[in-house]
Amino acid sequence: MLKRLITAPLRWLDDRLGISEFVGPMAKHLVPRDAGWWYVFGSATMLAFMVQVVTGVALSFSYISSSSQAYETLKFISEDAPFGAFLRGMHYYGASAMVLMVGLHMAQVFLFGSYKFPREMNWTTGVLLLGFTMVMGFTGQLLRWDQNATWSVVVAAEQAGRVPFIGAWLAKFILGGDTVGGATLSRFFAIHVFVIPALIIAFIGLHLFLVLRHGISEPPTPGKPVDPKTYRKEYEELLQKSGHPFWPYGAWRDVVFGTGLLIAIALLAFFIGPPQLDKPPDPSVLQADPKPDWYLLWYFAVLALIPPKMESAVMILAPVFIGLLLLIAPILSNKGERSPARRPWSIAVVLLTVTMIGSLWIVGAKSPWSPDFDAQPLPPNVIGAASGPIFIGAKAFHDKGCLNCHLIDGYGGRRGPDLSHIGGLLTRDNIIIRIVNGGTNMPAFGSTLAPQEIDDLVAFLQSRTSSGKDARTLLQKGEPPPR
Repeated sequence: MLKRLITAPLRWLDDRLGISEFVGPMAKHLVPRDAGWWYVFGSATMLAFMVQVVTGVALSFSYISSSSQAYETLKFISEDAPFGAFLRGMHYYGASAMVLMVGLHMAQVFLFGSYKFPREMNWTTGVLLLGFTMVMGFTGQLLRWDQNATWSVVVAAEQAGRVPFIGAWLAKFILGGDTVGGATLSRFFAIHVFVIPALIIAFIGLHLFLVLRHGISEPPTPGKPVDPKTYRKEYEELLQKSGHPFWPYGAWRDVVFGTGLLIAIALLAFFIGPPQLDKPPDPSVLQADPKPDWYLLWYFAVLALIPPKMESAVMILAPVFIGLLLLIAPILSNKGERSPARRPWSIAVVLLTVTMIGSLWIVGAKSPWSPDFDAQPLPPNVIGAASGPIFIGAKAFHDKGCLNCHLIDGYGGRRGPDLSHIGGLLTRDNIIIRIVNGGTNMPAFGSTLAPQEIDDLVAFLQSRTSSGKDARTLLQKGEPPPR
């Protein structure tokens, strides 16, 4: 009786809506029997996107995309709203999972040669989905509307402004005007919440249609190349001989892996929580060290490490080159061997990419090129004096912000040269010239320092030698240090 009460309405709905006729063929389509755990990353990417949609909608009930209220509403969500911090954490780690899964999926497809005939368009739509995912991650960062987010957008606009002919228009489009403001936030909110998700949903639909049309590629076999003339026939024979329905025989791994992914996202959101908000945005405060989220941190390192003369070329040409290279991969090689064993260069490409991104990510996390705006005053044992010109010069070195960029015996920033032994490298006159006139990235202090302040700074810097203790002793006695 109870079974009839449950199944009768379901049958009625299925009869009127035709759900089984639509879902049935997809669930029952044949897949290669030996398609194993390497094939779970695609469905995991879609699951992570679903997490983004659900948590994003939930957050939008409280979030206000206004320059005067966005920061405060996000603080309310994080600190006061029921489950607010957990939802923010789910949204943040869901984005991280989506980026990671789509990257693994692309690497697996590339290694297995699954972009070859007849699945060239599967690869193309996947590349576009990768791009949309990165854009969604970047636009989402601005919605935090803190100091770090707003300065990151300024960096992006400055980069776009270098594009020939249309650079000024692109920068203005990104900012929604000439400067960061309410129009910028509204624009990014619309792109993040409406435009990019709509594109992702459309291309996921197209991607799934192509998967159903061409089938899931079988694991590659060494010595069995792809021949466009015979491949379709060989693939159909393989499915008829050893294939099995996707549900449940092929889908159970997707379910297990997807469940594990959901649990991991939830645990991270619960125990670690969302990223901390920086200070509220203030364009008048220039002491900022903007960093993107981890999945774009490697690119942040590239932009910081390239020589100034090459900045424009790398900023403009590198993304275009990488994007075109990914898109034309099926054109360059749509037949032949698929096995990584017969394509060792494909393994080398993936390993090189992972190594490069990983190394740049580590450097980006440390960001040695950024000033340390929280640099503490030098301790007495480093200064080597409790009074006199060296002590006063050390204090001025900190108060004037020099310690933000320069390292002294392991203290300070790394944006500029290490000055721990500068007294043994430059003469007094050369040190004065550098202080007064500045350098490549160093401002000139000649108009802001009194002559006595310059003398004190020079005294302190001249005490910084490899035999600094002896030099400081001589200076304290009023004798010149060795040159």
